[in-house]
Amino acid sequence: MRADCNRARRLAARPRRLYTARVLSSLKVRHFRCFDAFEAEFAPGANFIVGPNARGKTSVLEAACILLRLQSPRVTRLAHVIQHERRGLVVDGYFGVRHMQFYLSRERKKLALDEVEQKTAREYLEIARLVYFGNRDIEIVHGSGEGRRRFLDFVAAQLDGAYRKTLRDYERALRSRNLLLKSATTRWREIAAFDEPLLAAGVRVAEGRGRLIRELQEPVNAAHAAISSAREKLRLEYVPGGGEDFAATLVVARKDDARLRQTTAGPHRDDVAFSLNGLSSDIASEGQQRTLVLALKLGAARLLEQHFGTPPLLLLDDIFGELDLARRAALLAALPTGAQQIITTTHLDWAPPDSAARVLRL
Repeated sequence: MRADCNRARRLAARPRRLYTARVLSSLKVRHFRCFDAFEAEFAPGANFIVGPNARGKTSVLEAACILLRLQSPRVTRLAHVIQHERRGLVVDGYFGVRHMQFYLSRERKKLALDEVEQKTAREYLEIARLVYFGNRDIEIVHGSGEGRRRFLDFVAAQLDGAYRKTLRDYERALRSRNLLLKSATTRWREIAAFDEPLLAAGVRVAEGRGRLIRELQEPVNAAHAAISSAREKLRLEYVPGGGEDFAATLVVARKDDARLRQTTAGPHRDDVAFSLNGLSSDIASEGQQRTLVLALKLGAARLLEQHFGTPPLLLLDDIFGELDLARRAALLAALPTGAQQIITTTHLDWAPPDSAARVLRL
């Protein structure tokens, strides 16, 4: 596979050409998954990355996501994408005129914006927004609540620059509280010391997620109508893991917390319920569930465009092979006008014949 990746690097390497539009114009990686080194250039509009399976197409999209949002759509720990037997990785690229760099090793990480090292990620993450579409996204509908929470957090952190820190504050307090609950003796006075930061951050996280669900409802419904031949009404419902009153719920949950030795109530138990014409999405067909997920992602893209006045970057990972011709055409037509798209695929037989897209072959 390393030879394949090296060959892909040679084919993709081109003189750098920067675009003034707010698009990802170039991407370079070192020691990232299968790539020793890789460099590619992208254009505004549609870009296709074409090649057989196991050549690193998905890894290119993952690298773009990590560069711009410091988060992988595939794994929760970024250390897992460091190439085997390497100490660290580098992801480097230009978004518009801004030069973005991210270095990660198992010991430390470093961010740089326009060659200036950043002490925090706040300004760095204000540069670009994106939405990632992948085959595994169907798990948002029929998988565990963790996938639905990750989706909400990924979008909420782009809409609100303070959300990411609030979520981390909550997770830090939760880890500390759970560590004390696992002690041989439950010491409620010590545990109570973490209740205040847990509640303060948890209430803000719940408010952010609830607000996002309300704001998503209309654009998701519009997207669902655009890509579905059926005219089902899609409804999103936020299910708070901390109840309507998190503080009261936390007190009531003490017995369960002591018995299970973990915090049993809070935003880490949040969920989202989907219904089509009043019926749970659990009983929907696979085609209906895939359409629902596409509508969610398109709705998020439209919401980001409404909020910032410019469409986000769209990363579409080999999803067209899972759709029939009608749904492919409907999805392409529903993508935000003017959005940059980077699309991976094993072949281009399905693409519109008049498509003026840049093609990168691996």
